[in-house]
Amino acid sequence: MQLKFPEELLYSPTHEWVRVEGNRAVIGITDYAQSELGDITYLDLPKVGETVEAGQPFGVIESVKADEELFAPVSGTVVAVNQNAVEHPEVVNNDPYGEGWFIAIEMSNSDELKTLMSAEQYRRMLEQEGRI
Repeated sequence: MQLKFPEELLYSPTHEWVRVEGNRAVIGITDYAQSELGDITYLDLPKVGETVEAGQPFGVIESVKADEELFAPVSGTVVAVNQNAVEHPEVVNNDPYGEGWFIAIEMSNSDELKTLMSAEQYRRMLEQEGRI
């Protein structure tokens, strides 16, 4: 299977991606992460108005293989939650970078984006770890 690494996104070492839209960050998990998890069965995401902190868990994703915490790549206040993904978690497997996004946050510190990886750096990290 050919994994996708969209160039316009930023990536965390814990396999979350970030799409920057002004001062908002839309967050999901990478194609690699969803393929490793297998069929996703449940998402537990924060509510609008809650705050998330970079490097800290903000939710849980469950699949037929494992339950994993989701880690915030950047800090801020949740301004949108993808209810469609909560109700139909399989969308994360089908379209992790599109319909399968998790939350959007209003960033409190956009400097945190500098700690994230480009698509090429993320792909290289996976290769060095022997994951792809």
